[in-house]
Parts: sequence; structure tokens; C-alpha cells
Amino acid sequence: MVRAALSVLALAVAGLGLAEDSLYSKRASKRFIDSDGNYNISFYHINDVHAHLDQFSSSGTDCTKPERGCYGGYARVKTVLDETRPDHPDSLLLNVGDEFQGTLFYSFYGGEKIAETLNQIGFDAMTLGNHEWDRGDDDLGDFLKNLTFPVVSANVVSDNEKLNSTIKPYHIFEKYGLAVIGVTTETVPSISSPGKGTKFTDVVAAVQASIDEIRSTTNITRIAAITHIGYEEDKRLAQETSGLQIIMGGHSHTLLGDMEGAEGPYPTLETNKDGDEVFIVTAYRWGEYLGYIDVTYNSEGKILAYHGAPIHLTNTTKQDEDLQAQVNEWRGPFEEFASQEIGESNIVLDQTTCQKQECALGDLISDAILQYRLDGGSTAVFGLVNAGGIRATIDAGTITRGEVLTSFPFSNAVVEVSFTGTQLWSIVEGIVSAVNQDNGEAVTSFLQVSKGVKVSYNPSNAAGKRLVSLEIAGKAVELEETYTIVTIDFLTGGGDNFFDAVDDVVILDTLDEVLVAYIKAHSPIDFELDGRIAVVSGSAADSDSSSDSNNATTTTASPTPGATQSGAGTIGAISAIALLIWTALLAAVVM
Repeated sequence: MVRAALSVLALAVAGLGLAEDSLYSKRASKRFIDSDGNYNISFYHINDVHAHLDQFSSSGTDCTKPERGCYGGYARVKTVLDETRPDHPDSLLLNVGDEFQGTLFYSFYGGEKIAETLNQIGFDAMTLGNHEWDRGDDDLGDFLKNLTFPVVSANVVSDNEKLNSTIKPYHIFEKYGLAVIGVTTETVPSISSPGKGTKFTDVVAAVQASIDEIRSTTNITRIAAITHIGYEEDKRLAQETSGLQIIMGGHSHTLLGDMEGAEGPYPTLETNKDGDEVFIVTAYRWGEYLGYIDVTYNSEGKILAYHGAPIHLTNTTKQDEDLQAQVNEWRGPFEEFASQEIGESNIVLDQTTCQKQECALGDLISDAILQYRLDGGSTAVFGLVNAGGIRATIDAGTITRGEVLTSFPFSNAVVEVSFTGTQLWSIVEGIVSAVNQDNGEAVTSFLQVSKGVKVSYNPSNAAGKRLVSLEIAGKAVELEETYTIVTIDFLTGGGDNFFDAVDDVVILDTLDEVLVAYIKAHSPIDFELDGRIAVVSGSAADSDSSSDSNNATTTTASPTPGATQSGAGTIGAISAIALLIWTALLAAVVM
């Protein structure tokens, strides 16, 4: 054990000799491979940028008040890369998907300006997120054909020629003796718009098949994955595969690190089927952070040492002047439209908790679509939207059209549909249980509902028995009654698996136009959450579904970390090498 500890110490000292502020010195002009075959490489990674080519406020909307703080933007990413990558003779820059959808850069230009930016930044590889399919296979295929770097997703199987010619399971970087596998969430068909001939196979099986193929056909031992599947699924992938050492993830917008609001450490460590550690990292959302991790592999492709942290891109990070000038120029065609003032809000219209509980922006949009139909003479009683379609907080103060489009970027249309009380109970039960009660498949979003509706549920109950009561207009839902609800065409098309696709719905105005009109009519916006979605104790059996359940005990749902929370993530603050030295010395002394 002493020899083992001293060996680790020697490796740490060797690495320390090349380190300056946790970044390798310019003196390291060629690959770091020591006498034992240990090899060092750095990974930069970014995920879920969602068309935020430019800097943004903490809520994700355009940065119109720099004094409150501005974050991200590819001009800042480029600055960090230009300043640090020359110090890294071996490094890869990887994109973990969801570049589409979220700002007018996508709504107005589609993928054109995004592709141009990614090519200029110089990515080495990219995997695909679910939102890359928001305009279908052909649109995505055109985007991919404009990219100048490989696109990898091992679980995408398509009969679309454009996708077939651009997407491959993995890419081998011969220069570094390293393979990068990509995968995309299997839920794409329920949350986006792929063609019927595009399938998404089991993630774990696809990754393992790629690893096995790489191992059997090449001499590559260093294998990494870029995965748009979410943090929890990344942990499962790590546990259920063999031969994988590092995962750079996305999709769940998870903040990792030691900053306030972080949901776990950077990296998060899991153990694979070989008994080896797997390093999991992800870089939050919108490009507020650029992920950075430096790892040392042994000759067998196992990671011996690491250091790094997410790099926080704030006002203090200089913007690359040329790229920022280009971004500013692209703004021209839509800037006047986006800057139109449509009203005021006295409150923050929060989006950050919509996937967990009642939220201000969820209340507003649900009320808006219901009122829109009531004004048109409808007998609708219920407004229902998916939380996943609500994308960014709107700050207090003046509300612009651009902020509305950023918060609701999907061009969804308002529709009406009718359900019996029994069907509504089953639908809402499925949503709060996250399992559709008819088809047994996962429901992939939470709900938001209009005023006059109260959903009471107990998340401690078993799935399928969580809904305690459902009230409409102050009365328990009548199971035999038929109710007209107002919702969006994404959901009636089967999106998020709230309910089976509904045929022959009438497409009405778009969601953003309905909300703009509502804000104009009700400005200034000012209200409090009214408890229309409540976490309670008990069960439906304790309070019959067709009777008043006001005696249930209400508790408060735990909020999730908001977009306004930030931290001081930095590459060079703390070197893990120093910790490695201390650990090795301690082990040597103890043994």
C-alpha cells in the first residue's frame, strides 16, 4: 500500500510540475504521457444553451439592465477558450445538445445563425438534444449538414437521409486515442417533433454496444460519453455500463459544483459494472457556465486524477469583440419587434418552480388562455398547460414582446377539447404520478392550471394513487360530467404524454399572442399564488373524489434552485492535485 500511495504521489507531483492555477502551463508543448503511460487531457463542455447566442439576464431574457448582472453569451465562451486552450495541448470542446429553441435567434433564423456560431467557436463534437427536433427531421438535417464537426448519437435510428448521413454513434479522436459516444433522451417523440421514421432506442444498450464495438475493433481504451438524458439518467447509465469513465451530460439543466444552489458535486462519482469510478459533469443551462474538467488516464483507460470546475460567465468575463459585433448585427431584423412594450408587472413572473409546483408564470398563462376562450363565448371551465413549455422568468417592471417570446418560444396554438370527469381525474393522476394511467408510459412534464381549479395531491402515495382531490369552480369534479378545457396543440398531439392524441381539434391563436393580449388588458400584472396546486396528506379514499376535500392538511412544496442563484465557479481556485498529494502522503504515513 505504501508503494501504491507513493506511486499516486509521484503522479500528482508530475502533474503539479505542469500546473499553474490549475491550468497546464504553456511549457507543456506536447502530450503529457509519463513513463507509466498515464495520459492527461482536458474537456470543455456546454449544454442546453437554447439559442442564447447573446448574454442574458438571470431570468434568461435579454439583458436590458446590465447593472443587475448579465450572463453567458458565446462571445464570452470564445474569450475563455481563446485564453485557456493554448495552454492545453490536448483538449476537446464538446456540445451536449439543445442549442435550438429559447430566444428569437432561433425563432427568427431557425438553426442558421446557431450553426454559424458553433462553427466559429470550434466545437470538436456534438450530441443532439430533444429540442433539435422541434421543427422536424428535415430542418434538423439541414442544420447538421452546415456543421463542420462530427455529430454523435448512438441511440438515434432514422430513415431520414439527411440524418443518416450526418449522425453516427461515436467519433474516435485518433490524435488523443479517445472515443466519444453520444446519446439522446428516449423521450424525444413525446416532447418534440421527430418524423415517424426516427426512433430513439434504449440509451444504456446503445452506449454499451458502442463501447463493445470500439473495444473489439480498435485499440482505444479511453472512452467518454456526451449524453442529453438528464442527471439522474446519467447516474443510471454510469452504474449499468462497463468500460465508460466520464460522462458529460445535459437535458435536466442541473447545476453541479460548490456554488449556492448546486444539486451535486462536480464531478459526481458513480461506480460502473467494472467497479471503477465514473465521473459525471454537467454545466447548468443557457451557457451561464462553461464546464471544464482535466483528467489523467492510466494505460488501461481508467481515470487516476482530475481537477477543474464550471467556469461562471458573468459581466467580469470579457466578450470577444468580433463575435459580439456579429451577434449584435443579427439582432437588427427582430430587435424593434422584440422591444415593443406590451405592459407592466408589479411582481416577478417566476418560471423556476413550474416543474414542481404552482408558479406565477404558470398561473398567468393558464388564466390567459381560459379568459381568451371565455371572451369568445366558450363554456370552458379549465385552463391546462405543461410546465415544460414555460421557458424563462419575466422580471418585474416593463414587459416586452421579446420577453413573452422567450418565455413561450414554441409557437404553440390554443385549442379546446372535452373530457369526462373520469378522464380528467385519470389525466391529472397521471401527471402528478408522472405515469400515464392509460398507457403506463412516463409523463414528461408537470402541469399548471387556471383559477377556479384546485389540484390536491400527496407525492408520498404510490404512483396511481397520488391525486387526493380535483375541484372545478369550487366543486369536486363530477365523474360523469363532461368538461371543456382550454389547452395547447402540443398536448392534444400527445406531447408530454398527458393524454392520448386528440383528433380534429380546432387550432386557434398562438400562445404568445394570447398572452400579449391578456397582459395588455390586465396591466399592471399583480397577484399572489392562490394554492390551486397543493401538496396534501391523505388519499382519495380518505376524501371521496366527488366530495369536498378542504379538510386535507396542506403543506408547501419544496422549491427548486432558481435561475437567479449563482456561484463563484472557477477553473483555478482550488487544485485537486494538492488534495491528491495530501491523500497520498496520509496513506503512506498510516500504512
